[in-house]
Amino acid sequence: MQIERHKTNRVGWLRAAVLGANDGLLSTSSLVLGVATAHGTHGSILVAGVAGLVAGSMSMAAGEYVSVHSQADTERADLDREKAEQASDPVGERQELADIYVERGLNASLAMEVATQLMALDSLGAHARDELGVTDALSAKPVQAALTSAASFATGAVVPLVVSWVSPEHALVYAVAAISLVCLAMLGGIAAQVGGAPIIPGAGRVIFWGALAMAVTAGVGALFRT
Repeated sequence: MQIERHKTNRVGWLRAAVLGANDGLLSTSSLVLGVATAHGTHGSILVAGVAGLVAGSMSMAAGEYVSVHSQADTERADLDREKAEQASDPVGERQELADIYVERGLNASLAMEVATQLMALDSLGAHARDELGVTDALSAKPVQAALTSAASFATGAVVPLVVSWVSPEHALVYAVAAISLVCLAMLGGIAAQVGGAPIIPGAGRVIFWGALAMAVTAGVGALFRT
């Protein structure tokens, strides 16, 4: 039997990786452009970029960990309550599961048979999946999300930093903006492809918001010019 491979099991790490890389690339390039258009020195531009990379990586890791850990705590609390309910009222819980299957299209007798067999095999797992919507593929993983976000942010932030380092001052703004937009387009396209979505719309969205963010930040720097 051929096993179908779907994209759902990639949702957790893909979301964190795409968000981190996109944020690292966009925020660092915008920061670099803001300092550059304010007539900062080459050294100050690099210092600002490195500081943005470090601070952003730590912020992404901390924020993602706290957010996903809260989700994990909620899932754990729901599972504990479900376990207690099954211990105190197994008949009622079996009927509850059967009612869910009836709502999905099974007749009452078949739904009860399915509920009985699934609960005999893995009672808590059946209720977690079909009543609470908690599965192994979609369950919250705080440490994985935090590490993925930090690493992907740093990876994205390295691009404008390297471009700033190797570019002459007179061409730095144009080089950072152009290469960052190209990388953002590639990132959006790859993320869309991995997730099974259309590539061009995914890349287009990232380019639009990236160009807007960099233009606004560069405008702020040019406005102060100091």
